[in-house]
Amino acid sequence: MDYDYGDDIKKRLRRIEGQIRGVLSMMEQQKSCKEVVAQLTAIRNASDKAIAQIVAENLQRCLREEQEKGGDTSKVVQEAVELLVKSR
Repeated sequence: MDYDYGDDIKKRLRRIEGQIRGVLSMMEQQKSCKEVVAQLTAIRNASDKAIAQIVAENLQRCLREEQEKGGDTSKVVQEAVELLVKSR
């Protein structure tokens, strides 16, 4: 199964990548624990949003495919929920 990750999600991940480099720089500059943790919290929140977007887009595609086959969409929804729970 091919996955098409859009430019938006890639842009989000590049932004996270930049934030991580920023945190490493902050550590090299010996910034305070409070500042570093605040940035790491922002990274975690951005990562959570990226995960949610990927799961939501995948869920939409999988639901359409399952409906076209006449299958049980509740299994697809359950798998998406489990994936979100596991990501935490």
